[in-house]
Amino acid sequence: MTKAEILKAEILNQHKSVRQFAIEMGIPYSTLVTALDRGIEGMAYGTVIRMCDKLNLNPVDFSPINQKSLLGGKIMENRVMQYYVKLNKTGRKKALELMEDYAQLEKYQAVEE
Repeated sequence: MTKAEILKAEILNQHKSVRQFAIEMGIPYSTLVTALDRGIEGMAYGTVIRMCDKLNLNPVDFSPINQKSLLGGKIMENRVMQYYVKLNKTGRKKALELMEDYAQLEKYQAVEE
C-alpha cells in the first residue's frame, strides 16, 4: 500500500468520511481528496505530520503508533507536554492533581507487559 492509501484507509477507519476528517483538520476537502488520489508527496510536510498525529500514525513509515513503542511513547509525551506548557500556573497545578488522582484509580493504570 502507498502512504496515501494507508492514510485514506486509516481516515475511513477512524472517521465517518474523508470530508469529516478534512473539516476536523481544517484542510480543504478538495486538497485532501487530490492528495489521497495522487499521492501525498505534494502536501506540506506540516500538514502530513498533523494528519499522522491525529490518526496516531508514525510519520516515517505510517505504521500505527502504540504507546508501548519507544517512538509512540515519545510522541505521546510530547503531546502531553505541548498541552501542559499552554497552561498557566493554576492550570498546571490542576492538571498534575488530576493526573495524580487518575494514577490512583486501577481502571486508568497502565498495564505493563
